[in-house]
Amino acid sequence: MAGDSGSDKAVKLINDFQDISLGKIVLIVIGTWLAIAAVRRVIPYLAARGPSQARLYLLGAVPVIRLLLMVTAVFWVIPIIFNITFQNFLVIAGAASVAIGFAFKDYVSSLIAGVVAIVERPYRPGDWVKIGDDYGEVISVGLRSIRLNTADDNVITVPHLKLWTDNISNSNDGEPTLQCVADFYVSPRHDAVALRSALEDVALTSAYLDYKHAVVVVLKETPFGTHYRIRAYPFDFRDQFLFVSDLTIRGKDAIAAHGAYQVTSGVAYSTTA
Repeated sequence: MAGDSGSDKAVKLINDFQDISLGKIVLIVIGTWLAIAAVRRVIPYLAARGPSQARLYLLGAVPVIRLLLMVTAVFWVIPIIFNITFQNFLVIAGAASVAIGFAFKDYVSSLIAGVVAIVERPYRPGDWVKIGDDYGEVISVGLRSIRLNTADDNVITVPHLKLWTDNISNSNDGEPTLQCVADFYVSPRHDAVALRSALEDVALTSAYLDYKHAVVVVLKETPFGTHYRIRAYPFDFRDQFLFVSDLTIRGKDAIAAHGAYQVTSGVAYSTTA
């Protein structure tokens, strides 16, 4: 008899309806939702008004806190609804894995990648990243996807699933500044030493320059001419496009002042050589 009673208890997956506290579940869900909403408002508010060094750390804490709150709520609700035993856990886990595997393969893969992203932090709010052809600032990190705000002020949603298939280029990786690159193509017949020095002066006299980082001008010969690259860091990464525009405009003037002929010019935003 005792064995039959234990067997029935193991097979019974869901508690009796009268034993399920719906009010408690509602309170947990509402409390978790309010806590997440408060975190998403208060922390960015503090980040915007606090020290600039702490901004990225505060923004990066938002998805971590949200994940912890959601996991806590789930583990709080499960024992209220389900009769938790080892046998029942195996039954629920097996059924759930089969259903999820067929119906929500890509969605679950994105969720798993989201957990990995929160732990490994290849990107976090405030980072400037390039995923595929999209480049922008990470404005939020969810469990399934991230949202990027591009230079054209477009908001793009990118699923974490890209973590498995695409290379992710992070321009600042949690730092308050990033490297910008301005490209110039000049006809080969010119004084390279003088022009390189002039382009260094262009960067050093920019109003956007962060003087804590070195200015580097590199060059190489190409079939189209001599390729110059000014590598420098703006004081605030939000000024990166204005910074490169300033370098490009005054760099063109410096090239013309040295009697060189510019074959073509390009602008690149990058953290890599």
